[in-house]
Amino acid sequence: MDFNVKKLASDAGVFFSRAMQFTEEKLGQAEKTELDAHFENLLARADCTKNWTEKILRQTEVLLQPNPSARVEEFLYEKLDRKVPSRVTNGELLAQYMTEAANDFGPGTPYGKTLIKVGETQRRLGAAERDFIHSASINFLTPLRNFLEGDWRTISKERRILQNRRLDLDACKARLKKAKAAEAKAAAVPDFQETRPRNYILSASASALWSDEVEKAEHELRLTQTEFDRQAEVTRLLLEGISSTHVNHLRCLHEFVESQTNYYAQCYQYMLDLQKQLGRFSGTFVGNAESTSPPAAATSPPAVAAATLPAVPTIPVVPTIVGVPNTVAESVLNPNEVKPPASGTRKARVLYDYEAADSTELALLADEMITVYSLPGMDPDWLIGERGNQKGKVPVTYLELLS
Repeated sequence: MDFNVKKLASDAGVFFSRAMQFTEEKLGQAEKTELDAHFENLLARADCTKNWTEKILRQTEVLLQPNPSARVEEFLYEKLDRKVPSRVTNGELLAQYMTEAANDFGPGTPYGKTLIKVGETQRRLGAAERDFIHSASINFLTPLRNFLEGDWRTISKERRILQNRRLDLDACKARLKKAKAAEAKAAAVPDFQETRPRNYILSASASALWSDEVEKAEHELRLTQTEFDRQAEVTRLLLEGISSTHVNHLRCLHEFVESQTNYYAQCYQYMLDLQKQLGRFSGTFVGNAESTSPPAAATSPPAVAAATLPAVPTIPVVPTIVGVPNTVAESVLNPNEVKPPASGTRKARVLYDYEAADSTELALLADEMITVYSLPGMDPDWLIGERGNQKGKVPVTYLELLS
């Protein structure tokens, strides 16, 4: 291996000079070239951007992946430039357990049916979560990470070079100041009565040497000043690019919010559909639950309401239409064409909000009062409800029948 001794000695001398200048500045024994106020503001803004970007990036990673072990694993795969293996989400794992439990309990039992329904919804929620994490990683995390690992590293490198150029400049200024002081001292007129001719000759020679030293220091100062100004301009341009970074991060933030909005909207719709599905046959589950006498605390709110209702035969029944069998009355039912019985309708208070699944059902709002009655051949878990000019089927479990 070849060593360039001269270059090594030169680099060591530069390093020692910078170290001395830095130490003297810290001790207040040397002057320091100050940057202009605008440049200092750019530096402070860049540091602020870097610090908050790191915090936002880390916390977003925690939001998308709460498991620290999984985050470490993904980080290692990313550093090794390997594809991160697909990981089952918590919702998908819960769906798997619910499906297996339903098969063991019996998929035909009320509990088994409910487990299957809820498991399917959990699987859809898990898939939606996977899509959201993927979208957020690409549209939000990746730009933040690229800034920290790309643009910020470049800015930090140029700032370190600028710091070295400033130390060199201040060191040259200090050398020039010392050389001028020594030159002025050597150029002072000697006292011929007390000074020997030989000393006068030596003093003149020293003055000439210091004059050369001053010229050399001035030349070095001009070079270092040029290098410092050039590096300051390069660093300034990079720091002003932080504004473009903010614009890019703002666009990514909008995309992140849009992805999160779509994700929560999907989750809400999935759970709303599940609630409707469970409401359709919750009455059957309540009947089975009463026969097996489960603990009261395990009963859902709709089931509790159904358990406190009077028997369905107490609901007024419209007389059978001549020529239409009871078994097909429900299949040809059009609530808007149904006439309420002349007497015996009952009032009911709505316990929970309910959204109509189709045009044959009536949407409900909690605590409102409606009129209800039954029809021959109807599912015992459903009644006909009327509210003003609106009419449609309503689930019994959402009502409190009043005498």
